[in-house]
Amino acid sequence: MPLFSEAHARIRANLEELKKGNRVRLVAIGTLTNAQLDAINQERAKASAHWPSEDPRYPPMTAEVVFLGRHVFESRIVRDGYTIDDVIDQIASAMDSASVVLDTPKMTAMENPCPRADGYGNSVRDRIVFECSARHPRPELFSVVPKGDSIKPKGRPSE
Repeated sequence: MPLFSEAHARIRANLEELKKGNRVRLVAIGTLTNAQLDAINQERAKASAHWPSEDPRYPPMTAEVVFLGRHVFESRIVRDGYTIDDVIDQIASAMDSASVVLDTPKMTAMENPCPRADGYGNSVRDRIVFECSARHPRPELFSVVPKGDSIKPKGRPSE
């Protein structure tokens, strides 16, 4: 399984600290499968081929995924109203071994092709976006996006 057994606790701890306004430490949360890593590195090699330098512009990544969580916290929890449990479910789904690397020119992303009921009336495909420069050679889980979440928690009627 791509997420480490302690990943949920590490993700939760970082998001709880961000909620309190504290700084957080970079934590390792899992690994990419060989197929996912190969697909990411093939895309990076293809992008590097467009640069005239012998040094690759986009050198290969390693499989270990790291997490800080600031962007995830601001976009999914503060802006969209998701709970920490919701975000952990989104990350776990997007980091699944079934997830496929998306062929996009502007970002390194991976999406679970299997729809998941999100508890708010949506069937979503969870997508993660990696930041691949700051923590190189490890990809940082920068963002998670539940694609298809037309009903967000903040728009849900209170019970």
